[in-house]
Amino acid sequence: MSVRVQVILDREDAARFKAQAQRESKSLSSWLKEAGRKMLEASEQKSLTDPKSLKMFFDSCNKREKGSELDWLEHKTTILKGFRGQT
Repeated sequence: MSVRVQVILDREDAARFKAQAQRESKSLSSWLKEAGRKMLEASEQKSLTDPKSLKMFFDSCNKREKGSELDWLEHKTTILKGFRGQT
């Protein structure tokens, strides 16, 4: 069952929220719901003490990040070049 909630915003916040929702091709309502869910997820800090929560954490990181990580030797080479001034 859905519940209607009325939110009172000042004009500036309402305009900013609506503009961002439009940039993301969403309705203001769906954008606000998603923002609320993200806030709840962020406040529910999950412990990474069991394999399932650790896997979920790394899966969410992999979805968020783009590209690929350099291997350690490439990192080390880049660091040494910078240290030696060989950019």
